[in-house]
Amino acid sequence: MKFHAIALKNWKNFAQVEVSIPDRLFLVGPNASGKSNLLDAFRFLRDLASTGGGFQEAVARRGGVTAIRCLAARRQPDIEICVGLKDDDNEWSYEIAFNQDSQRRPHLKKERVLCGGQILLERPNEEDRADPARLTQTYLEQVNVNRSFREIVKFFDSIRYLHIVPQLVREPDRSVGRINDPFGGDFLEQLAKTSDKTRKARLRRIQEALRVAVPQLQEIELWRDVRGIPHLRGKYEHWRPQGAWQTEEQFSDGTLRLMGLLWVAMEKGGPLLLEEPELSLHPEIVRMLPQMLARAVRRTGRQIFLSTHSPDLLQDEGIGLDEVLLLLPGKEGTAVKTAAALEDVCHLLEGGLSLADAVIPKTKPKQATQLALFGE
Repeated sequence: MKFHAIALKNWKNFAQVEVSIPDRLFLVGPNASGKSNLLDAFRFLRDLASTGGGFQEAVARRGGVTAIRCLAARRQPDIEICVGLKDDDNEWSYEIAFNQDSQRRPHLKKERVLCGGQILLERPNEEDRADPARLTQTYLEQVNVNRSFREIVKFFDSIRYLHIVPQLVREPDRSVGRINDPFGGDFLEQLAKTSDKTRKARLRRIQEALRVAVPQLQEIELWRDVRGIPHLRGKYEHWRPQGAWQTEEQFSDGTLRLMGLLWVAMEKGGPLLLEEPELSLHPEIVRMLPQMLARAVRRTGRQIFLSTHSPDLLQDEGIGLDEVLLLLPGKEGTAVKTAAALEDVCHLLEGGLSLADAVIPKTKPKQATQLALFGE
């Protein structure tokens, strides 16, 4: 199953947005334009369906209905998310709309599931009207009622967000108790729990890639200390004949981020959400990321959506205009357009400019030069 479209209404930066979703997606825009918040709409769906999540928890994690609702919204309108999905046999859609009740608790206004044009779920239903407390939960999170669309539940639960924070990898005690931490707190534990055969095969491939990106690196391996805590260590070329070993505590931020990216790129699963994967990486490596991610899409079949500010990343000529979403903030919320829908971008490309040269200038602050005067 894959996403093929998403529509948002009154969701964070977006008063109203509807876009098609390809297998690979690049979100480009100014700071605070909503790149992370667009990715968060997919994370919200995952939170609805995941164990330990659910509707109330998903809204609470985001600060409540008021914090989620777009600032450009008028009065107290409903917040809506609608996604179109496809599998080998059918087209599906899932719609949810919610607001809050008089006690400021999240309250469903609509939940709808279609498969092949047939309505499988339509809420509120008679039972909801007889017992409004039922509208504090979605059917996604209830196994006794979601059997007819459990494929959607599993798909939403398979969505993965990754934004490695190197210091959490170096100090995993900060994330004790977290499972599949999107910021990398249990990254080494995830490696350790993978079967020996799979882990060794993946680390060999990562090792080959890191030899290109990290000078002097010869070998990497996973090991456990006397307390059973997993660690990474790498062997570097050194004046000593046997080389020198370093653990993850000595690895650079870029090395840890790249390792995390390479690891998840080899995993099969649902959509992968990446937040600025270019951080801490050399421009030459960043230029290779689109090709690497394209191969990952072909090999694993998963979709990959990422946000970026990087001109180097957008230099890749293989990026399609329909794969780039440009976020354009305004007084009535952020508009979202594909690069293909912007005539001036198309004209600039026809004139010989790169995608980065055509798109990135649209994202820069108008008064950025004023920052140079700070402190005077």
